[in-house]
Amino acid sequence: MNDTDVSKQIQQMVRFIRQEAEEKANEISVSAEEEFQIEKLQLVEAEKKKVRQEYERKTKQVEVRKKIEYSMQLNASRIKVLQAQDDVVSGMKESASKALVKINSGDKNNYKKLLKGLIVQSLVRLKEPSVLLRCREMDVSVVKSVVEDAKREYTEKAKVRTPNVTIDNVHLPPPPTHSDPHRPSCSGGVVLASEDGKIVCENTLDARLDVVFRQKLPEIRKQLFSKMGA
Repeated sequence: MNDTDVSKQIQQMVRFIRQEAEEKANEISVSAEEEFQIEKLQLVEAEKKKVRQEYERKTKQVEVRKKIEYSMQLNASRIKVLQAQDDVVSGMKESASKALVKINSGDKNNYKKLLKGLIVQSLVRLKEPSVLLRCREMDVSVVKSVVEDAKREYTEKAKVRTPNVTIDNVHLPPPPTHSDPHRPSCSGGVVLASEDGKIVCENTLDARLDVVFRQKLPEIRKQLFSKMGA
């Protein structure tokens, strides 16, 4: 083989190596581009996922805040309704309390009969041989005028000996006034206690109103507010 043939063979090998290198470079370039596109797509999808998750998180936060705000508004509305209902009921009781004052400032005979009945009722509840009776100072004379009849009526009802009833020198508060509505007051009636003071029967008009009001409060609320709850 002469030099010319050797040279040709070398050039052919060089071209082959160059071609193979170029093809390999192209393959590497294509592969790198594909990997780049895949990685880019993965990064884009990852970012999209992050954005979706963040959006969902913020959406849930907004929904939670809305529910909390709605609940707070609902509770505030309920409190306002309950307060308004309490105001109506309190107004009714206040009106009833004012009406009590008129009982003893009106027909004296009716109030006299009422006091006698309250004394008899208290004696029946206590069933004590000796009691202390307390009333308003303005009612002392009326109480004295009916206490004996009350004792006789109680004795006949209970089939017991006539009790000893002592009218206390300490009196119940006077009637309520507009000028000083917060001071202690009593609209009428009596308070009886056993001699040792351990058993007390509060039979004032105010106490009876409180008892009746507590007992009738569910019915009152039903009559007043049942349509609101429907």
